[in-house]
Amino acid sequence: MEVDTSPDQGGDVAAGFVSWLGRGVSWLTVVMVILIFGIVVTRYGFNQGWIWMQESVTYLHAMVFMIAVAWAFQTDDHVRVDIFYRGKSGRYKNWVNLLGTVLFLVPFSLFLLLIGWDYVTASWETLETSREPGGLPLVFLLKSLILILPALLLIQSWSTARFCIRALRKP
Repeated sequence: MEVDTSPDQGGDVAAGFVSWLGRGVSWLTVVMVILIFGIVVTRYGFNQGWIWMQESVTYLHAMVFMIAVAWAFQTDDHVRVDIFYRGKSGRYKNWVNLLGTVLFLVPFSLFLLLIGWDYVTASWETLETSREPGGLPLVFLLKSLILILPALLLIQSWSTARFCIRALRKP
């Protein structure tokens, strides 16, 4: 399901925001490749290694997946079980997308927000840092992605539900 995200074509702001974030964060994969190349060269070429560089890759990897997941859902690039979907009409697919979003994705996202809130809050209260000497002092920011993921999924869920309802109302 391709959602129209352009404002001039009637696309909604939520879908545009998710698309903008997803496209932006996807460029972090290039940064990750360069960083990993640097890690390998310094480790095996110069027998040097820095924890902060390795942790940076972990942070970037988490950002790419946890922020871009809503964009992948929007562009229908996520993993789907096709037994209920393949070869069906557009109307049927819209029903499956609407029901799947409302019955599964929204409750799951709300559950993630609920169980992750205290965990992330505790990390922010102590401004949690890496346990490794020389590691990044930003663990609290990394853990914030636990709340950003379901928030973005809820934003995209709203857009997806609206798209499906509009499509189902058409004769």
